[in-house]
Amino acid sequence: QVQLVESGGGLVQAGGSLRLSCVASGNIFNINVMGWYRQAPGKQRELVASIRRGGSPNYGDSVKGRFTVSRDNAANTVSLQMNSLKPEDTAVYYCNAKPPGVLIGYWGQGTQVTVSS
Repeated sequence: QVQLVESGGGLVQAGGSLRLSCVASGNIFNINVMGWYRQAPGKQRELVASIRRGGSPNYGDSVKGRFTVSRDNAANTVSLQMNSLKPEDTAVYYCNAKPPGVLIGYWGQGTQVTVSS
């Protein structure tokens, strides 16, 4: 099992910035992809950003150019720097970690991000 603990959510005005962090623990030796998903009320969970161990990041279209995902393999953390936030970025953000060949993987408990207009 892998445990993921997120931190850094909160309330921010449109145009502002937030940084989310996620620490992984447990059976983490075979984790390949780490990243972030989000789910707004009444909507499906969607990919925000992900990054492979030693690989390039991958972003959802709606956040390209505004969000930056980074990973520290030594510290078992993945972070999400969110700039130029918009009200439509409001959602619960979930950290995710996947072993190779796994479609869903492990989830954190989620952290709320609210962007006011």
